Amino acid sequence: MTKLDWKFMFEALKETLYMTFMTTFITFFLGLGLGLLLYFSSKREERVFKVINFLTSQIINILRAIPFIILIILLIPFTRLIVGTILGPTAALPALIVGCVPFYARLVMIGLNEVDKGVIEASKAFGATNFQIITRVLIPEALPAIISGITVTCVTLVGYTALAGAIGAGGLGHLAYMEGFQRGRNQVTLVATLFLLVIVFIIQLTGDYITKKVDKR
Repeated sequence: MTKLDWKFMFEALKETLYMTFMTTFITFFLGLGLGLLLYFSSKREERVFKVINFLTSQIINILRAIPFIILIILLIPFTRLIVGTILGPTAALPALIVGCVPFYARLVMIGLNEVDKGVIEASKAFGATNFQIITRVLIPEALPAIISGITVTCVTLVGYTALAGAIGAGGLGHLAYMEGFQRGRNQVTLVATLFLLVIVFIIQLTGDYITKKVDKR
């Protein structure tokens, strides 16, 4: 049995963490903005907002319906255009972001819809602007759901990085497939899988802890 190369294992771990947390950071802000757009456009009666809501919802539904492995392939020309290559952790970011933002935006919208309408109406009665309603009412009230949503998204993302790694993005998925499965080195696949499980457990425990801390109910 070939000795396990820990140097390559930890390098793969670093690549997986890079893809996971860089994508999560970008997804949080883009998904939050998209979720707010969906929420506000669904509450307005003007035709232009109904059109915006319809088009945005349909784009999100289409992107969520595409299997991630196919999404990576479809985005190859776009990835090559903005990154210059389709290999490596950075090249995986466009597909990971496009795959995660629609998912998280839906979770944000669900969280916003659960905010007590009476609190929102009271804020409007006191003359609060839309920006003040967003920053002082909606986001604070929906914060547990927002954090819970990004936790779920981040856990899902770990699986996406493993899948992206299997087709050239690097990380633990690449190591498990190329060095483990393809070469019959089961110990490599096992250790890479254990690392992925540890990452998921840490993310979930951290997300649950923060959610409980910010939940005022």
